[in-house]
Order: sequence, then structure tokens, then C-alpha cells
Amino acid sequence: VLKALGDNTNVPVPKVFCLCNDPTVIGTAFYIMEYLEGRIFVDPSLPGVPPERRRAIYQATAKVLASLHSANIDAIGLGSYGRRDNYCKRQIERWFKQYLASTSEGKPERYPKMFELVDWLRKNIPPEDASGATGGLVHGDFRVDNVVFHPTEDRVIGILDWELSTIGNQMCDVAYSCMPYITQAGLGSDELVKGFEIIGIPEGIPTQAEFLAEYCLESGKAWPVSEWKFYVAFSLFRGASIYTGVYNRWLMGNASGGKRAEHAGRHAKSLVDSALDFISKKTVLPEQPPSVSRGSRQYGTENKAQGLPEGSGRFVPSKKIQELRNKLIQFMEVHIYPLENEFNKLARSDLRWTVHPEEERLKELAKKEGLWNLWIPFDSAARAKELIFNGSAHCTHDRLLGAGLSNLEYGYLCEIMGRSLWAPQIFNCGAPDTGNMEVLLRYGTKEQLNEWLVPLLEGKIRSAFAMTEPQVASSDATNIECSIKRQGDSYIINGTKWWTSGAMDPRCRILILM
Repeated sequence: VLKALGDNTNVPVPKVFCLCNDPTVIGTAFYIMEYLEGRIFVDPSLPGVPPERRRAIYQATAKVLASLHSANIDAIGLGSYGRRDNYCKRQIERWFKQYLASTSEGKPERYPKMFELVDWLRKNIPPEDASGATGGLVHGDFRVDNVVFHPTEDRVIGILDWELSTIGNQMCDVAYSCMPYITQAGLGSDELVKGFEIIGIPEGIPTQAEFLAEYCLESGKAWPVSEWKFYVAFSLFRGASIYTGVYNRWLMGNASGGKRAEHAGRHAKSLVDSALDFISKKTVLPEQPPSVSRGSRQYGTENKAQGLPEGSGRFVPSKKIQELRNKLIQFMEVHIYPLENEFNKLARSDLRWTVHPEEERLKELAKKEGLWNLWIPFDSAARAKELIFNGSAHCTHDRLLGAGLSNLEYGYLCEIMGRSLWAPQIFNCGAPDTGNMEVLLRYGTKEQLNEWLVPLLEGKIRSAFAMTEPQVASSDATNIECSIKRQGDSYIINGTKWWTSGAMDPRCRILILM
């Protein structure tokens, strides 16, 4: 892993010189790596560090984790290092099995709440885990004291301790790196030290949401508001399983932690309690990431380098539009532009009418980022909420109904989406679906809205628009030759159409005919 990263990426790792698998040399296999001259911060509260540098250190930590998670494992030869799918599902069973083995007859007593926690975890594994959408290189033990900082500068020069690395769900790394905000579980004290968000965040250290937003900005990952409870609870569960094993070994007299391991059993129960307390909270993250910035790249704040007019007036976008525009730019740069060649290849092949799996993955990311159905005007959104959802303010409905924009405001976002042929359909803002959805919304019956409009809003189906005819200039509706007439309880349509936009898409389920 160290060699693959060191030779092929910008991820800061110690240089490795040799690997020796001959156990006769020193009694076991070993490798030799570069010694890094730098600083290691053992205490995550960073005592003795000025507040402004504390923030820089945490930002650098988030940035280097994002750098690690951005490594193309297939390109650097680590594609077979582990399985990408069902990582959390497998880890839950593995660590629970370990817990049961450490608490069987004659060993430490089992904690009933551990079974309650495991049951909750099994029922709440995020769907992205099964698909491997969040799969990639996982460090397994990433935290601020496992990175080496430059002797004088606040930047990471090396990531250490790769023994638990594998291929898996990278959000587990992210949640584990946030443990100081929840609880500080070291073996050096009788009781667990409460996390920053309970005892107070040391001056200069970003909040958990700010740290997470830094990571999402750098990695291009979606804001994990709906999955965060699971990932944090999973990290605490894993820690509890490990501590139970340490305590069992201490009772048998062979724990590597020595006398400190005596407290591990109590720590394990405290971690379980912390996990159950965390998942019982009503909210653990804001719906949208907080504003963070670094240089000219910003997440949730205006990026003036992108050419927006300054000042005030009717045609100067509001802060809300500036924020959406910056998020769109970031999403395009991280997710869409890098895949354009792949999408183009498929479009030019014999499989052009199939759906690229990455397109569906990006659609889910766009939904999570609040970049879905931005085309819907605020008046249409209000109408849809009333007609389809009976006025409900449920957040899931709101995500389907855009951002409440005017046509002018949407224009600033169209400019960004229009830079890629593939972007509009990824944000569910592409023709002919947008026009067809508006026709359904304005003229559809309640049954038609539920059968066709809702799946279109969700991106589960697509539609087609049949306008063009062979013999006439069809964009002028008065020229259209196609006719419709009622016959009993049915309608008879006579006409010929061609160049019907969207008709060949395998997801097409409804046709709007002019």
C-alpha cells in the first residue's frame, strides 16, 4: 500500500525501501521505510498550539484524508486489495463475532446494550454500502495522531499505521476521524473523556460539521446527513468490540496495554452507551454543510473567480444562488467532467441506449447535495406540494421540488450545467423531461400525477416528447398534422412522428405527444 501510494499518487506516505519476507533474518517478515522528521499530536485537543494553527491542523487532516480517499485503486494496482461492497455489513458481523468470543463462558460478562446496538446497526446499514458506491481505499485507523506534520508548517508529510487498511466504505474512516468530537477513548484513564461537542470545543478547532464539510469539499463526497448516525455508531461499536477483547486479554494476563488495559472493559460499555445516546438524538448534523473556505475554492460561499457580477440589484444573484452555483461548479469539477469521456464512449457505441451505472450513482449524489430538480419554479413547487403531497413539508418531498428559484435565478445555474452535455440529466434538469413534467403538473389529473410525475421527479423513469413530423415545420404548432378525436371512452390519434426526443431511452415510460 505504501509503495503504491508513494509511487503513483500525491498522498503523503513514508518512502519504503525494501520488504523482506524471510523470517530467518530478524525472526519475522519486515520492511524498511523512511524516517519522517516532524510533529505528531497525541492529544486531539492540541494543547500548547495557538488557536489559529489548531484550525489549520484540522483542515490539513481533513484534506489529507480526502486525498487518500481520492486515490484510484485500480490505476495504482490495489483494486484486488479487498471487496468494495457490503463492507459495513461484513464488519458488523466480524466484530460482533469477536465480541461474543471475548465474552463467552468464563470471560467478561456480556453487556445487554451491545446486542441492542448491533440490532440497530444491522437494520440501518446505508444502501450505498451494499452497492460499493462509497468503496475505495480505507486506512482503518485514521486519526490526527496517526499523521506526521511538517516540523514548522501545518501540513501533513506522512500517514502512519496502515495495519488495518483495506478496500471498503470510506465513510467509516471519516466517522472514526471524528471520534474526538464524540468521545476520547484512550486506555490511560479510569473513565472515558467526553468529546468536544459535550465538554466544549477547544478554541480554534473547527466543529464536527465544519471538519466534515472540509472533507466533503476536498473529496467531492456528498454531505452525509442521513447516514451520519450509522457511521458514528459503527465506529463506537467497533471500538467497544476491540476494548472488550483487550479487557479479556488483560484478565488472562497477556494484554499489551499492561495495567492500563484494566479499564478497557468499562471503556467498552461506555462506548456502547455513547453510541446509543448518539443515535437517539433527533439531529446530529445540519441539513446542509456549513460554509467553509480555503483559498479561491469555497463550499457554500461566493466564489468571485467564477465571474459573477458584484454589487446589488435585480440581476445580481443572491447569496443563496451564489452558494448553489459554487456547489454546482464543485460537483461538475469533481464528478462530471472526469467521467465525460466514459459517457461519450458509451454514447458512440452499439450500447448507446443503455444506462451507464455511474450516471445513476451521480444522480443519488446530486439529490443528497440539494442539486436536484433545480429547474422547478417556486410557484410550480408550491402547486406540486399541494396537489401531490397534500401540502406536507416533509424534507424528502422538498428535495424533489427544487430550491424554490425564479427563472432568472435558475438561469445562473443553467449556465453551469450547460457546460457538459451530460450534466442536465444527472441533475434531473434535462429536456424533454423538464417540459413534460411541467405539462403533467399543470394539466394532469391526480392519478396521472402520482403515476407519472412523481417517478419523473424522483428520476426513476424518463419521458419522451413527440413533436417533429416529416412534412411540416413542426415547431410551429399551427402546422401540426397529427390529430386526436374522441371515440366513446377512448381517443384516436392519427399522425406520423420522427426524431422523438427520449423515445429510445430504456427508462422511458411516458410520451407527451403534440
